[in-house]
Amino acid sequence: MRMVLTARIPTETGNEVIQNGSLPKIMEAAIAALQPEAAYFTLDGGERTAYFYFDMKESSQMPTLLEAFFMDLHAKVSLQPVMNTAELRTGLGHLMSGT
Repeated sequence: MRMVLTARIPTETGNEVIQNGSLPKIMEAAIAALQPEAAYFTLDGGERTAYFYFDMKESSQMPTLLEAFFMDLHAKVSLQPVMNTAELRTGLGHLMSGT
């Protein structure tokens, strides 16, 4: 299922991992594990924030995919299903046809 993972990194932790040089390794490991179709990096609520859009095969992947964000970055993490345009069209088609 296509998911969006949002990771908000507290400023103090973000500053620390930038200064000690570990942020690139942490992000590269996350990208390697998630294999996202898209990843975006921005600010949200004044905190460094990453959005990863990826396919999660089963919920048992959550610990291995999320723990580094908690442990290494002390991030506030959310995970939720999302649809692309084609999936929305399919879903609306089913809705309208009653199937």
